[in-house]
Amino acid sequence: MSAPAAPTAFRLHLSDTGESFSAPVDATLLQTLLRAGVAWPASCRNGSCRVCIGRLVRGRVRYAIEWPGLLPEEKAAGCVLPCAAYPLEDLELSGPGA
Repeated sequence: MSAPAAPTAFRLHLSDTGESFSAPVDATLLQTLLRAGVAWPASCRNGSCRVCIGRLVRGRVRYAIEWPGLLPEEKAAGCVLPCAAYPLEDLELSGPGA
């Protein structure tokens, strides 16, 4: 018996608007938001400027960079940088600037 296939996308729910989108595992949250027509502020697109910061209400993400521009306290509070974050499961996000 073969192992189940890994998911190719998860659900990204915006708690502020109630909208939900398919979030491909190979796209950043910001890419998903912009493709869906959500006006989410961004500048650097590499985790350093913090313009896109939001708060992860539920779910987990991974970063392709070793240290995105978040302080340990911000990470503990659920802050996330959508420009550099990839979904690991279904997510709920609030922000920007949450």
